[in-house]
Amino acid sequence: MVTRVGFLGTGWIARFHAGMLRSAGEPFEPGPVYDVDPARSEAFAADFGYRVVDSEAAVLDGCDAVYVTTWTSEHGRLVAAAAAAGRHVFCEKPLAVDADGARAMAAAVEEAGVVAQVGLVLRRSPAFGLARSLLSDERAGRVMAVVFRDDQFIPVRGYYGSTWRADRTKAGAGTLLEHSIHDLDLLEHLLGPAASVACRTSTFHELHGIDDVAAVTLGFTSGATASLTSVWHDVDERGSLRRVEILCERAFIVVEGDWSGPVRWQYAGDGEESVLEGDDLVVETKRRGVRLGNPDGSFLRAIRDGKPAWPSLRDAVRAHELADACYASAALDGVPVAV
Repeated sequence: MVTRVGFLGTGWIARFHAGMLRSAGEPFEPGPVYDVDPARSEAFAADFGYRVVDSEAAVLDGCDAVYVTTWTSEHGRLVAAAAAAGRHVFCEKPLAVDADGARAMAAAVEEAGVVAQVGLVLRRSPAFGLARSLLSDERAGRVMAVVFRDDQFIPVRGYYGSTWRADRTKAGAGTLLEHSIHDLDLLEHLLGPAASVACRTSTFHELHGIDDVAAVTLGFTSGATASLTSVWHDVDERGSLRRVEILCERAFIVVEGDWSGPVRWQYAGDGEESVLEGDDLVVETKRRGVRLGNPDGSFLRAIRDGKPAWPSLRDAVRAHELADACYASAALDGVPVAV
């Protein structure tokens, strides 16, 4: 049976996933879509071969699996409705405005027994997958410190056009939650469990409750320390860029770019540093058995095979717990908080 796919919300991130579905090489049938902006849903339907309906209920009635790609505060309600209707769900990140909401969403899909996946797509990145593999090599020794910078132009304009991200009631918070939930998830994915966080935030754009700078220090149970700086600025030409430097006892690893690198590394005694990017990077990650690939194709395969999706909504709860702790620390002027 071919999975009929619908969309609730047809903005920029919905377009991203529609494109990824097309390129996944897995059979599916474009189904119904709904957006509060009819012009946006009409344009989406025309570009990707879906059909516009007049309500959320009509989407759920006409699909087997649904993408929840609305603003964040709507995720919980829509995921609960999809689960109650027995529909498989792909929900964008962040799941909710706080960890309690994320836990409720994970419980809803688990109780319903539907396949559910979260948009923490960087877990499938070849660049970060290679970095994780390099860290697992005993030649690296223990991770000592990580320096993580994540910046993008503030997404209330430009090709994102996410004006809702200026509204705390819809977004929940700013760059740390809306953008760097990826980074908090990745840091534990790479380094293991964190033990504490300390955080300070700023609001240069003067949007109430919307942080545009977050500086976080994370202490890990392994003894490693990571600094994360997340910034929403006005340099529109920069898009979204990450740079991660990982310093180990006997290795140095640098990731530049979210997906295809380059990744640079050097073990003690190696001499020259090694560099991989693009297709060569993908070939090497596959050789190492790194779990990666098109996240939307993986969602379709999980539905077809009746297997759990990865990462699941439950997997995302931990990143929300870290984000909540960061904001709690920021409210205390950076006092560390246990996690």
